[in-house]
Amino acid sequence: MTAEPLQTTPTTSWPVPPRNGYTVNDLFALPDLPPHTELIDGSLVFVSLQRDFHTLVMYLLERGLRATVPDEFRVRREMTVMIDKRNGPEPDISVVRATAVGSRLQTYFEVKDVVLAVEVVSPDSESRDRDTKPHKYANAGIPHFWLVEMTGVDERPVIYTFELDTEARSYAPTGIHHNHLKLSAPFDIDIDLTAIDEL
Repeated sequence: MTAEPLQTTPTTSWPVPPRNGYTVNDLFALPDLPPHTELIDGSLVFVSLQRDFHTLVMYLLERGLRATVPDEFRVRREMTVMIDKRNGPEPDISVVRATAVGSRLQTYFEVKDVVLAVEVVSPDSESRDRDTKPHKYANAGIPHFWLVEMTGVDERPVIYTFELDTEARSYAPTGIHHNHLKLSAPFDIDIDLTAIDEL
């Protein structure tokens, strides 16, 4: 008596990357990619499940930015920013020029239209959020960048704000904000960060 061969059916079919890596065109054309897949240096990056902190901070900042955003800008969450053909990151929040907003079917923005990129650090994306993405955003000319971390004691956000040094193509720190985010650039912003406790 011989044993029947074990029949296995693969549960996931992972895309095989092309020799020179993926392009932004591939990012938009590949079927069945998980939501919020990013393209960094020609590689697909899949996002892990997010903590409640991540969701609450995005809501808090989005609401705060929308409260004072001037007519020439728009606030967007989790939209791809096309930097070049091999890089299409997805900031947690972006402020873009109103003229860049087209159809409601739009899936990305050109990097030249982004004036602020915000990244909320997650355990699986620490290196990308702290190093890789800010470097790429600065090199591409995005004028403002915020990095949001969770404080240890009260689990509230602390926001590190940066402004582009256009000659060095790198970000210079402009502040560290614990309980209150009050800025005049890229426009007047006033957000009570302790309001996260009420969400």
